[in-house]
Amino acid sequence: MRRLTTAAAVLVLAGVGLTGTAGTAGAATAQATPTATDACQTGWGSTTKKATGNDYKPLKNIRTGSNTCYDRMVFELNSASTGLGYHVGYVDAFHQDGSGDPIPVNGGAILQVYVSAPSYDPATGKASYPGKAGQTLPGVDITGYKTFKDTKYGASFEGQTQVAIGTRAKLPFRVERSGDKLIVDVAHTW
Repeated sequence: MRRLTTAAAVLVLAGVGLTGTAGTAGAATAQATPTATDACQTGWGSTTKKATGNDYKPLKNIRTGSNTCYDRMVFELNSASTGLGYHVGYVDAFHQDGSGDPIPVNGGAILQVYVSAPSYDPATGKASYPGKAGQTLPGVDITGYKTFKDTKYGASFEGQTQVAIGTRAKLPFRVERSGDKLIVDVAHTW
């Protein structure tokens, strides 16, 4: 009887962890939702974050999700990359990489993301992600998000893809690499 009770408790606890996911960013958002008594961690800061890398795998998709504490953008590559580079930081204005053309972005602040993943296959030149300069990210719907207010595709130039996230304000953010993904979380509050 004791083993059955223990097994039931484990299943209940596992179920609680699974119900805490939100958004459309798939497995990348699988984190427990804080309870009302938990405080959201926002000690990430708002300064530029970067990592070097030159493992230029093609960009496959960009997705978003929303959590109790932050909004998330996930850059998915065609395969895992151990050398995925990025440069993420707030800018005063968003300009298309290569041409320098200004691209308007709605929101109180603009978070510019460069990821070392072209939106095309370098071997064939065939497009791997359908973004168009100055346009909203294809397939991304941020309606109802607390922090994300706009998304814009900049360019895929010299092996990297450029994207802008219009945010409600200049808020703390973090950047993480995980296998074939680059994850950018922007907090709802300080």
